Amino acid sequence: MLTYMKITNFALIEESELEFGPGFNVVTGESGAGKSILMGAVELLLGGRVDRGVIRTGCDRCVVAGSFVVPARLIPAVEAILGPAEIPFDPAEPLQLRRVIGQSSVRNFVNDTPVSARLLAAVGAQLIDLHGANEQLSLTIPARQLEMLDRYAGTEKMADECRRICAELDELAREREEFDRMIPDDSERSRLELELEDIDKVNPAPGEDEELSARFRIAGNSRLVLETAGRLTAALTEEEDSVSDRMAGVYRKLLELSRIDEALAGGLLEECDRIQEEIGALSNRISELADKVELDPEALAAMESRLGELFTLKRRYGPTLEQVLERREEAARRLELFHNTAERRAEFDRRHEALNAELRAAAEKLSEQRKRCAARFAGEVRAKLGAIGFAKCVLEVAFTAVEPGPNGMDRIELLFSANAGESVHPLRKIASSGELSRLMLALKTVLADADAIPVVVFDEIDVNIGGETANRVGEELHNLGRNRQILCISHLAQVAARADRHFRVEKHTQEGRTFSECRELDAEARVREIGRMLGGGASAETHARDILRRIAE
Repeated sequence: MLTYMKITNFALIEESELEFGPGFNVVTGESGAGKSILMGAVELLLGGRVDRGVIRTGCDRCVVAGSFVVPARLIPAVEAILGPAEIPFDPAEPLQLRRVIGQSSVRNFVNDTPVSARLLAAVGAQLIDLHGANEQLSLTIPARQLEMLDRYAGTEKMADECRRICAELDELAREREEFDRMIPDDSERSRLELELEDIDKVNPAPGEDEELSARFRIAGNSRLVLETAGRLTAALTEEEDSVSDRMAGVYRKLLELSRIDEALAGGLLEECDRIQEEIGALSNRISELADKVELDPEALAAMESRLGELFTLKRRYGPTLEQVLERREEAARRLELFHNTAERRAEFDRRHEALNAELRAAAEKLSEQRKRCAARFAGEVRAKLGAIGFAKCVLEVAFTAVEPGPNGMDRIELLFSANAGESVHPLRKIASSGELSRLMLALKTVLADADAIPVVVFDEIDVNIGGETANRVGEELHNLGRNRQILCISHLAQVAARADRHFRVEKHTQEGRTFSECRELDAEARVREIGRMLGGGASAETHARDILRRIAE
């Protein structure tokens, strides 16, 4: 239930706070007073499209906020939306929705947590069913009629399954199109085979060029490496007066010092021993390095030839060896496509056939359930229509089979006749605006009974009706308000008199600015407003009192 709404700097409304109650809430006022502005604010709160022209002239932003009491039956659905987004939600507390529309940005909030407009709309769709002034025109569209039947029959998930399978079929078609695009022709096949043969003939290994280049640099300077290594080992340990010999002399001198005073050079002798060991180890490592160098002209020539082969591959398919290997993998993959074309196409056909069979089975199951519920749906709508002035009307649901698709395998059309003895025709051909308004009310009433949405908003559902029919429409809206909250903008006194709460929108001018205000009416103000709707004057107000008294009885 929408319990509270605050509107700031929205169109003609500078600031308005509304407290709605359970049951039937009606909003009335002179034409042009701003009732449609109020409806626009509700639509905006539910994540509707933003038009920055709604910001009041001279202001930098507008704000629309609302508080909702979430009924127990809707708590799991709301939690399923808010939970993954980590938005705090306590079912014992009102759920707060808010939109702030600035000149350059729009911010959306649920329980003071920033959210996307999509998430805000998802939450709003669980809480309010909004019927705008022009929605009755959509009632003539067969696809919209099918949506209503699915909503009544509880087959929306079954319809979603058909849409899911169709989405898979579309993705499969894109995969096949991409596959067909990637298949090489004979000319490309020949080129790819030559590439593969050229690369495989050399058979390069990852990183081989860098490793071989390093070895080649050493091998190309092998004589210099051997000579340098020999001089170094000789200087360190092999020739007279080597570093090792000199360290031995140092050791002897330190030994003489230790004989004079052991504490004087004892630690230095150990340090000298360690240095001598390290000199020997260094000499050994240099010798091992020299052992690895081969002075082999044939091996050097072989390395040079191999580097030339790798360079040629990199020039043709590189410029890096990694790119050469990637080129080879791509050529092999595309050749595999060429050689396995028939098998892959057969696999596409098998998947396509399986998905089509799955779609047909899902569509048949959906169609069966729709047809099982269609007669009951039409019967309930006829009963509601009978209560609002169409006692002899006929309403039927006509099915036409179509190829299975996202909406199943049914195309439906609501056929209607307002009078006994007249043949039925599609709504788009025969229904007047007044008839469509009453049809929409009947449908909304039946659908409201079928789903869990706690708030239904009607914008001028009573357009182009009057007299006794208006009384019946008022009764039906009041009855509908027994099980959920109804917000209704109305021009009819008979409808307004049935409301549990009555709000009036007024427009006035002050210091050259126009303001629109909405306030709840007390008993006397309500008499005056209904009297105005009846034509104005003392007799109209007397009539208004009489209407309200009879309803209260």
